[in-house]
Amino acid sequence: MSAGRKVISDNKDWGTPPKYVEAVKAFFGGQIDLDPCSNEWSLVDARVEYRVAERDGLKESWNFKRIFVNPPYGKDRIRGTGIKQWIQRCEQSNSMHGSEVLALVPVAVNTTHWKKHVFGKARSLCFLADTRLKFLVNGTDGGKGAPMACCMIYWGTDHERFVRVFHKYGAVVPLDELQRNGHAHSVEAEHTRDAFPNRRIGKTVIPNLPVRYPGHETNKVAQLTLMESSKPARARKATPVSYSKLKRKK
Repeated sequence: MSAGRKVISDNKDWGTPPKYVEAVKAFFGGQIDLDPCSNEWSLVDARVEYRVAERDGLKESWNFKRIFVNPPYGKDRIRGTGIKQWIQRCEQSNSMHGSEVLALVPVAVNTTHWKKHVFGKARSLCFLADTRLKFLVNGTDGGKGAPMACCMIYWGTDHERFVRVFHKYGAVVPLDELQRNGHAHSVEAEHTRDAFPNRRIGKTVIPNLPVRYPGHETNKVAQLTLMESSKPARARKATPVSYSKLKRKK
């Protein structure tokens, strides 16, 4: 398990603080089945662990009942992975295997991986009250805290148990309302937004509009009105002007 900086470029292992290890164990009834990003100084003591320096936990099996993940926060240049792959795997393990998963990660609510794999997918979230969460560095107190706010995310079904264990560590928020109210992120919607940045998801789009109006999506009458109003006005036929002849004075 690791936390860290922008890029994983040294041999430091960032471990979960003891109080959060105790909280996770309490939530899981004393036994953690899998720690997919562990290290030699880990306090988690999971039944199965994949050490980051030796094995790529993203390529291993996550078919376990109780999983705790404190992933590398920076990018792994060698493996070409980052935190978004770890969060995706947490969600997939829950949806595919029914695993209960806790993940200690940075708060990044504006990112695509949160929209895809946390909102509408996770059951609960605890915004940790620690101003700067202090991770263990190579097994000892590193002194400096994390440069970002952190949280504990839960993919599972027992929100009440999550509240009982984690309410003293921060603000606990249920996330199931997002899914019930239709705010779950849609991969198809994300693709549509990327392909058609001006298109509103969920609106009826009139097909075969001229290329001149690629993003317009009001109703058909309004579209035709807009198109007609934008055409150059037709030139009116000129009416000849008659002039009276001047009479010469005698």
